Amino acid sequence: MRALQFSEYGPADLLRVAEVPEPHAGAGQIRIAVRASGVTPGDTYLRSGMFGERLPLPHVPGVDAAGVVDEVGAGVTGVNVGDEVFGMVDIALLGGANAEFAVLAAWAPKPAALSWEQAGGAAANVETATRALDLLGVGDGTTVLIAGAAGGVGSVAIQLAVARGAEVIGTAGPATQDFVAELGATPVVYGEGLVDRVGSVDAVLHCAGEVPDLIKIAGSPDRVVTIADLSGDHGVRLTHTAGGPGADPQAFHGLAIAADLAERGAFTVPLAGVFPLDRAADAHRLSETGHAHGKIVLV
Repeated sequence: MRALQFSEYGPADLLRVAEVPEPHAGAGQIRIAVRASGVTPGDTYLRSGMFGERLPLPHVPGVDAAGVVDEVGAGVTGVNVGDEVFGMVDIALLGGANAEFAVLAAWAPKPAALSWEQAGGAAANVETATRALDLLGVGDGTTVLIAGAAGGVGSVAIQLAVARGAEVIGTAGPATQDFVAELGATPVVYGEGLVDRVGSVDAVLHCAGEVPDLIKIAGSPDRVVTIADLSGDHGVRLTHTAGGPGADPQAFHGLAIAADLAERGAFTVPLAGVFPLDRAADAHRLSETGHAHGKIVLV
C-alpha cells in the first residue's frame, strides 16, 4: 500500500510517500480502507525529533482516520465489513493512520453529517478534548475557559463542553473571534490584560497561550489541565496518553458522543486545511505554524 513515512528525524521535507506492507487487524481491532486521516502537532513533534529518537524507522505517522471497514479482527462485534467508521490507531504505536489502510483500536460509526475529511480528523481531537474535560469535571453549570479555542482541540472542546451544559469562554486572536463565537463560546482576545477581561472561572483547558495568567483565572494550578505545556514549570496537570509517568486513560467514549451530537447538528469538525498525501510536508508545515484554525487532514 501507499503510505506516508519518514526515515530520519528532521524537517517536514523528509516526508515521503512509499510502498509499504499492508497492516492487518488483530484481535479486538478493525482495518479500514482510509478515506482521510489527520495530522496532529504530536506527529510533527515526533518527526522533528523533539521527543527523541524513540521510534523504529521508517515510521508512518498519523493517529486518527476515517474509512470503510475491510477487515474485522477476532472478538470484535457490532461492526461489519463495508461499514463507515472513524477512529484511532493503538496509541502505543504513535502512528500508522496516514496510509491507504489503517488498523484501528477504537472507533465509532461515521456520522452522515460529517464529510470524510471532517471524520478523518475527528477522533484524536475528540478523545483529547473529552479526556481533558473529564479531568476538569466540566458539566452542567460549570464555567470553563478554553485557551487556544480556535485550534483543532480547542474548537472541538468548545462544542463538547457546551453539550455538557457548561458556559464556555474561549481565547483566540482578533481575527478568529467570530469563529469561536459560532462554535458556542464567548470569545475573548488573548494577551495582556486577559485576567481582567475574563475574571474567574471554574476550570481552564490550556491548548495555547501563557499559563501563569490562566492559573490566576482558575484560582489554582489544580484547576488547569494542559495539553500544550510540556515544561512542567507551572504545576498544572499535563494530560497525555503516550505511556510513561503521568499517562491518563484514553477517553474513547467521546467518539460515540461526538457522533451522536453531529447527527443532531450540534457538532462539527472545523478544517484548517486538506492536503493530498503527496503534499503532507505542506500539512506538517501548517501545523508547525501554531496558527491552524481547526484540524489538518490528508486525503
